[in-house]
Amino acid sequence: MKLVFATGNKGKLREASEILGAEFELLSSAQAGITEDVEETGLTLEDNSIIKAEYIYSRTGMDCFADDTGLEVDALGGAPGVMTARYAGEGCRFEDNMNKLLAELEGVENRTARFRSVVTLILGGEKHFFEGVMEGRIALRKSGHEGFGYDPVFIPLLSREEAVQILNDLGLPLSGQEWVDRLGECTVAEMPEEVKNAISHRGKALRLMAAWLKK
Repeated sequence: MKLVFATGNKGKLREASEILGAEFELLSSAQAGITEDVEETGLTLEDNSIIKAEYIYSRTGMDCFADDTGLEVDALGGAPGVMTARYAGEGCRFEDNMNKLLAELEGVENRTARFRSVVTLILGGEKHFFEGVMEGRIALRKSGHEGFGYDPVFIPLLSREEAVQILNDLGLPLSGQEWVDRLGECTVAEMPEEVKNAISHRGKALRLMAAWLKK
């Protein structure tokens, strides 16, 4: 099945392709002929995911999906939320966003947070919605070089038992997985990509979408 993913982010496209598998051929927005940015004017994650999906569908007529993801930090009243990608201002880099976040949480004890993703799928002109959440907390400093976005400052809530089960399910060896011994302080950017995909907010939403499509 061919689907257009409303993104220009290579990391997100690769992640989605790995999660959905070979049954699905994913095209980026640019590969579908859409090179302009879509203005995200929604007040919620669902609003923005609908805006992006509808724009792609109206321009191409192709089945497509879009996600909007927000980082919700409890000590900041749920911010940055819908402003997650541009927290440090328009045209900012994620490095700028992380620096601002760490500065605002300087000295703050409660660092609990979560990533929330809402995916809007337009299939045959009809909309369908899928949501995924990853609970965790914000690290004191950046650590790790894998992934993208806020991955270097987000520590997922994951027990050793859950981590070992994920490794077993993925067929990955436990030996040499130093991050397992550092659970509670290990950021998403320090985890193998397969593990991140298994626990991530977007991964959960996309797996729900894939399971629904395969029916």
